[in-house]
Amino acid sequence: MPRIIVIAAAAVLLAGAAGAAATGPSPGGKGIRLGVCDWTIGKAGDPAALESAGKLGLEGVQVSLNPEGGSLAMVRPELRRAFLEAAERTGVAIPSFAIGALNDVPLKSDPRAEKWLGEGIGIAGDMRVGVILVPFFGKGDLKGDAPGTEAAIQVLRRLAPAAEKAGVVLAIENTLSAGDNLKVLERVGSPAVRIYYDVGNSQDYGYPVVDEIRLLGNRIVEFHAKDTKDLYGRGSMDFPAVRRAMEGIGYGGWFVLEGTKMPLGVEKSVGYDTDYLRRVFSEN
Repeated sequence: MPRIIVIAAAAVLLAGAAGAAATGPSPGGKGIRLGVCDWTIGKAGDPAALESAGKLGLEGVQVSLNPEGGSLAMVRPELRRAFLEAAERTGVAIPSFAIGALNDVPLKSDPRAEKWLGEGIGIAGDMRVGVILVPFFGKGDLKGDAPGTEAAIQVLRRLAPAAEKAGVVLAIENTLSAGDNLKVLERVGSPAVRIYYDVGNSQDYGYPVVDEIRLLGNRIVEFHAKDTKDLYGRGSMDFPAVRRAMEGIGYGGWFVLEGTKMPLGVEKSVGYDTDYLRRVFSEN
């Protein structure tokens, strides 16, 4: 097949997968589709992550947009092609990107971060990936930092029009409560800036996960699955309650495995967690 046709087919596949995530059922059950972060399986920024995820029975991969020199590596057309071809070959979708480097190069204080996120919007629009995870942890933490929070809001306001035009959602994930995140979204004032909700992080911060999901509602664009104590179903996260909360807000998108304990090694541990979630979301 000529290269240009492969790329076009892969783009259609990705777009179709995004639509199915929002509207239709999947092997995950109850409309939920199961994916994994590429860094969770040790393949951050590597197209081989899609093949690995497929072998583990997952439907998608959250792909890292890693810096390379002064820009994101994915600005290179050949790397974008490699991911699109991997998606076409494996049938594994790319539901979202993530720029983990923003935890060390904060959006609230480093001009490189705004440049990278701007590049990410262009990349996501080009590849028809609808979500970019924008993290605020480590050096980028917003909690207790009113000036930093204000600075981050201003960056998001500057980038939101480009995201809206590209059809891309900037999904913020941080240590703030649901209530404080709603205040951030109100200040930004754009439908292109929403919430990436990590159930394990929120539980560890002491927030009531189910109540927060209900409060945030459709402002949540995507979820991370996580249990920081043990394999899913053996630790502290009440995934059946999470499922009920998701159903309560009408969520039918991606549940992306990030926090996976590895007592059985990567493949068996991720496989165990995937099988557990599939059972939870398939129950009547």
